[in-house]
Amino acid sequence: MGKTKNYIINKAIFLCSNTDYTKCPDPTYPEMALIGRSNVGKSTLINALCHQKKLAKVSSKPGKTQHINHFLVNDNWYLVDLPGYGWAKVSKTSRYQWQKMTRDYLLKRPNLSCVMVLIDACLPPQKIDIEFIHWLGTNQVPLTLIYTKRDKVKLQIFKNNKEQLIETLYRTWEALPPIFETSAKNPESLTELLNFISNVC
Repeated sequence: MGKTKNYIINKAIFLCSNTDYTKCPDPTYPEMALIGRSNVGKSTLINALCHQKKLAKVSSKPGKTQHINHFLVNDNWYLVDLPGYGWAKVSKTSRYQWQKMTRDYLLKRPNLSCVMVLIDACLPPQKIDIEFIHWLGTNQVPLTLIYTKRDKVKLQIFKNNKEQLIETLYRTWEALPPIFETSAKNPESLTELLNFISNVC
């Protein structure tokens, strides 16, 4: 048998931004959504996956993403960038609006295939990440966990952070969702994730 080809993104275009899931593109194609704490590296990962430097706007300022952003990938699935959660310096009103917008999308979008929850490899498990992962599980939203910034932390520190996360989740989870490690500076680290996306979509 021949070796299976790795999945590659050949085309990705920004499609639209919305603040209401009912105004998102027709649910014709499967969707993979990205979410994580503010400044976890969502935009950087999107650009790395799609082999583009400016497809998603990268900012050092938390809270840059304020809409549901749709990207059409390879003309047959959507990549969706959701507002980050956590310590973005925004008003309580704006934070509530983001939360409602995101919650409605996650619970009501019919073609949502998987939510990719981004975790900072440099940090031990964060309470807000654990709570969000549990919320997805409780609401039966399919998900996977993706470590970002793997190149910015020493191997042993990362192993300890990952082991702590797994141990924490196993207290309430019988089986864990898939877990991937990525680095925007190492394209090979994205191969496994891209193949996973291909299988899901």
